[in-house]
Amino acid sequence: MPDASPGAGAPAVIETDVPARLDRLPWGRFHSLVVLALGITWVLDGLEVTLAGALAGALRASPVLRFSNADIGLATSAYLAGAVIGALGFGWLTDRLGRKTLFFVTLAVYLAATAATGLSWNLWSFCLFRFLTGAGIGGEYTAINSTIQELIPARARGWTDLVINGSFWLGAVLGAGTSLVVLDPALFGPDHGWRAAFGLGAVLGLAILLLRAWIPESPRWLMTHGRAAEAEALVAAIEARLRREGHALAEGPFPTVRLRPRSHTPLPEVLAALGRYRQRALVGLALMSAQAFFYNAIFFTYALILIDFLAVPADGVGWYILPFAAGNFLGPVLLGRFFDTVGRKPMIALTYGVSGVLLALSGVLFWQELVTAATLTLCWMAVFFFASAAASAAYLTVSEVFPLEIRALAIALFYAVGTAVGAVGPALFGLLIEGQSRAAILGGYLLASGMMVAAGAVAGIWGVAAERRPLEDVARPLAAD
Repeated sequence: MPDASPGAGAPAVIETDVPARLDRLPWGRFHSLVVLALGITWVLDGLEVTLAGALAGALRASPVLRFSNADIGLATSAYLAGAVIGALGFGWLTDRLGRKTLFFVTLAVYLAATAATGLSWNLWSFCLFRFLTGAGIGGEYTAINSTIQELIPARARGWTDLVINGSFWLGAVLGAGTSLVVLDPALFGPDHGWRAAFGLGAVLGLAILLLRAWIPESPRWLMTHGRAAEAEALVAAIEARLRREGHALAEGPFPTVRLRPRSHTPLPEVLAALGRYRQRALVGLALMSAQAFFYNAIFFTYALILIDFLAVPADGVGWYILPFAAGNFLGPVLLGRFFDTVGRKPMIALTYGVSGVLLALSGVLFWQELVTAATLTLCWMAVFFFASAAASAAYLTVSEVFPLEIRALAIALFYAVGTAVGAVGPALFGLLIEGQSRAAILGGYLLASGMMVAAGAVAGIWGVAAERRPLEDVARPLAAD
């Protein structure tokens, strides 16, 4: 309840039990629908990214585009650069305007840009539209990861976050399957299949707009912005829904927090908060940078490795991406529970370290020409079973260890820095593949491997044991009275 009510607006201090009531809720249909509605966005992102990789051969063969390997690397880096800019801009807006509003803005940007990509006429138009597509996806990361943290009970926060982020790979499976159809010369001409593929992404995005309409604004965001009555009403509605489903809810009284509402958090206070959590910031930078370089360097050039070194035809790349993507999805699903039980620090250190070592070993096998397309795919299934859980855990880390008021912007900042580092990967590996030197490519793999092992060690030593703890306990809100 408010302690005081200054003239025109929100009370000077709000006391609320909304966070504790959200965390004590049993898992119900509401939470399952949240996972579905948010996870399907990463399905779309996975479709987008996988198509871009699987279509590499078609883009080179296009009579209009005629891309080189370096051109494909440049276009990928443009997508990632857009993601950086989008994350920063939309992340700032997410903290100011709310999670729900930005759901629709960022998805609209993505839809328009991916449809336009299918109409590209040269390298620069393709790069521009990929940049804008990336901007929409970058904004999605901030809004969605904020919402996951703020709606899901603390005891299931880790597993849920990993599964939602890991659902990217269901989209990768869909993208790989789609590539097999659109690249079939019996169905599409050499300059039509890749265009149809990007159009499909836009069509699927329209369905997501409808699915998202029912997701509520974050009650935690509402309470920090002086809208305690709305937050209370939302939580009461969720509780009533769970009771109708037959769930027994723990009764209060519950712990409360006292907050001074604010319309936004000034940038100097954001920077001061990041400075206060300097150690957490460095851990987040290490995790995000390592996984972004690791993934982008390898996944975005996977098709080129298969085509140029292992004699896989361009229209058959999808068959190899399917099992690779399956391994990536199974990692977060099967390992995710351990992040809530064994703990964040040991599991992050384990997944980062194991994936780095396995990549180095598979790189040596590739360098020595001891793998075929099939056996390299099996090796990378093992690598990315652990790497996928590690990458999802990086997003989990940066989205739960900073105060509520700057959560989206913090995600954006770390995503931007990590993705900026990761954007070097596709361009670098595109040049390495262009040079046709297995030894040079091995050097790139060892660089990515070393970054992962080092980041895992950093998290194991200096990370935060945030498992099963309320967000307000992990990081005290800046508005706390």
